[in-house]
Amino acid sequence: MAKPNYSYEKRQRELEKKKKKEEKAHKKSSGGGGGSSNDTTAQEQSPAAGTPEGEAPAA
Repeated sequence: MAKPNYSYEKRQRELEKKKKKEEKAHKKSSGGGGGSSNDTTAQEQSPAAGTPEGEAPAA
């Protein structure tokens, strides 16, 4: 029977932690507060909401 490769398992755990940390940082930088999908729609609508009705937003 082959012996377990602990260094491989450790590396996989480290990569998983790093990936999770990066995702968390990305979520935080993109303004993810509640984590719901409604946050992205609110962000997409907010630039247009600042313009008065009837006027097109400046491109």
